[in-house]
Amino acid sequence: MHPTIEKIQTVIASGDHTAIAPLLAADVTFLPPTYWKTWNGRDAVAAVLGHVGQVFTDFRYRRVMGAGNDWALEFQCRIGAFDAVGVDLITLGDDGLIACFEVVMRPQKSIGALRDAMNARVMKDPAFLKFKDALS
Repeated sequence: MHPTIEKIQTVIASGDHTAIAPLLAADVTFLPPTYWKTWNGRDAVAAVLGHVGQVFTDFRYRRVMGAGNDWALEFQCRIGAFDAVGVDLITLGDDGLIACFEVVMRPQKSIGALRDAMNARVMKDPAFLKFKDALS
């Protein structure tokens, strides 16, 4: 397994954006499951993923599939009262850093709970507010 994929499994659940950032390419793109918007850049994506790691509870990866630069990491978690299952679709660049990170999830109630929890958190986080324009 690629070292970046091994490491991301540990740091996503931690919610530590400072541990996530070094795994991301400077121009990384992130496609969230909650709306049709792409986040761009290491700082913004690390901030989003840091908050996600704090919103999810009982998070664990169930399966990891892939090779080379293309990986799918299936996870399960809870978001408040809701169970969720999802897949992190990760593309690594030739430098081994995450170039693209896309998340797909189900069921819809869980995604709504994630959106609400994330909005409540990030709009109160002074470090995150500089990325607020990305929400528009």
